Amino acid sequence: MYSHAVAQKKRIVMTYRPTQARPGWIMLAGIVGITVLAAAIGTVASLQAPEFYMMLDSPSWAPPPWLFGPVWTVLYAMMALAAWLVVRERRNASLMPELALFGVQLALNALWTWLFFYWHQGAFAFVEAAALFCFVALTAYAFGRVRPLAGALMLPYLMWVGFATVLTFSLWQRNPGVL
Repeated sequence: MYSHAVAQKKRIVMTYRPTQARPGWIMLAGIVGITVLAAAIGTVASLQAPEFYMMLDSPSWAPPPWLFGPVWTVLYAMMALAAWLVVRERRNASLMPELALFGVQLALNALWTWLFFYWHQGAFAFVEAAALFCFVALTAYAFGRVRPLAGALMLPYLMWVGFATVLTFSLWQRNPGVL
């Protein structure tokens, strides 16, 4: 009996693969990389954003230009962490719906900056922001079903996008000759 237990233990020890933790870190690097890429694509379009934003007729509740960088940095970090938590929770299960939603909302996020700051298309930026809000909400819901903390991490982003959608509409309406 004793020798059988020792042999069984040896088999368990021998089949353990410490590389199982590596895919989690590889996925984290991939998610961070994709998130940073989306942020960088948006940043390219917003190089002149502070100057453009300051020349717009803005509502009194519009945030100052310096606030956007820090807010987006935190939100992108929270998005990447949320996606990673979902991937870690469902290591072997299909994550296609959740990751597809995450990718779509990242692409829409980057596109908004081009529509608003680079191409000065207020109407399209507003419609796109509303679509972004819907996809962020769907992503938060899908993430929350897999890992509640991941869904919760998406909620500040959802609130910010909701605020940005209203701000986009207001700026578009207040600046018809520019947007």
